[in-house]
Amino acid sequence: MKAGVAIRNAPKADAYLSAVYSTGLEPVKLTPGDRVDLDEIDGLVLTGGADVNPARYGEERVPECDEPDDKRDDFETSLVQEALSWEIPILGICRGIQLLNVALGGTLIQHLATTAAHRAKNPEDPPGRHGAVHTVRVTPASRLASIVGDGEYAVNSRHHQAIGRVAAPLAVTAVAGDGVIEAVEMPGDGFVVAVQWHPEDRVLVSDGDRRLFEAFAEAVRGTSWRAASS
Repeated sequence: MKAGVAIRNAPKADAYLSAVYSTGLEPVKLTPGDRVDLDEIDGLVLTGGADVNPARYGEERVPECDEPDDKRDDFETSLVQEALSWEIPILGICRGIQLLNVALGGTLIQHLATTAAHRAKNPEDPPGRHGAVHTVRVTPASRLASIVGDGEYAVNSRHHQAIGRVAAPLAVTAVAGDGVIEAVEMPGDGFVVAVQWHPEDRVLVSDGDRRLFEAFAEAVRGTSWRAASS
């Protein structure tokens, strides 16, 4: 089974690729400009990176927002639309949750008033063992809760933007203490789950973050089995 991993900066992709590989899936790098046949991909991981262009949700860019990377935005928006059409499981991470929300018609907060609380990171943390910096509250009875548990959940954090208006197909499944949306999912049988933190950096110290990748892999295998037997 193959999982496409959408990236821009190859050297920064190792943690994502390693986390996917650890579940038994074969990670396949997807970069802007690639010709992608989603018939050959069984799952899609949307990774972190530069801010989504605010023009995509009808706003002018504020000074704190990154320079647009329209080529990446176009590429990954297309991937999301095709993956949803094919009912391919999607796991969104950091920028991934934001891109997913915008692709489905939602908006973003371009610069959080509480940015400092969400950009805490120890540069000495080794791969897979990043420390937690704050907690989120996971919504009971959500798919996310079935994976990591409901109630308080400790996460790492390195972002300055977040979801603003939630796209209609999505449901909020985790919120930080300051009200920042930390996870969303698409209700239904398919697997479309996205988180604002970086689980790929905590798979060696967090059972929940490791289970997030395992649940994605289980969905990939289940979807492929259904497709093969239909």
